[in-house]
Amino acid sequence: MVPALRHGDALIVRRGARVRTGDVVVARFRSRPGLLVVKRAVREQDGGWWVEGDNAFVQDDSRAYGVADVIGRVSFRYYPRPGRLR
Repeated sequence: MVPALRHGDALIVRRGARVRTGDVVVARFRSRPGLLVVKRAVREQDGGWWVEGDNAFVQDDSRAYGVADVIGRVSFRYYPRPGRLR
C-alpha cells in the first residue's frame, strides 16, 4: 500500500463499517482465509470486494487471490505518521 501506508503503520479500523469504492479496508481472501490484508476496495463483486494495493508492481491482491471479504474500513493512521487516509 505504499505510498498511502508503510510497514509498521498503526491503524484504527471500523469493523462492519460501510465500504465505498476507493476506501482502504482490512480484508481476507476467500482463497486464502489465513491471510489478513490491508488494500483499497475497487468494486463489489460476487458478494465480496475486489481489492487492490496501491503499488501496481506488487500483485498480492485480488489479481492473484480473487474476491475478498471485508472485515472493516480503515479510518485513521495514528502511528508513526498520524493522519486520515485518502
